[in-house]
Amino acid sequence: MDRQRVARLATADPSAAPHVVPVCYAITGDSAYIAIDEKPKQGPAQELKRLRNIAANPQVAIVADHYDDENWSQLGWVMVRGPAEILEEGPEHYLAVVLLRERYAQYRDMNLAARPVIAIRIRNVSSWGNLNST
Repeated sequence: MDRQRVARLATADPSAAPHVVPVCYAITGDSAYIAIDEKPKQGPAQELKRLRNIAANPQVAIVADHYDDENWSQLGWVMVRGPAEILEEGPEHYLAVVLLRERYAQYRDMNLAARPVIAIRIRNVSSWGNLNST
């Protein structure tokens, strides 16, 4: 999963309606972190659908995949699932920001310290296909 630069975060609202968005992520130990960064959003960060969904239903999944149109023997994906929480500050928030900035140069100039981070507690990992590509 570390080879891929983008994954998809799936959340669901209280009525189980799914919501999926592409995300940048970092993983360490049994946690995955996703920043609410400074790219343009519709409305304030705290009002994002993904954050509202996590507050109502913390069970989430992220999927990183590899698709090769020419060689389907190279297809593969990894999915991690578990409960998520929103970190606003503190030592773990700081660690998440450091990890995300190490992984993505674009984050180094963003004020991530003042923004929420999604922490996913990895409870289940599923995969399929050629994992040398994912």
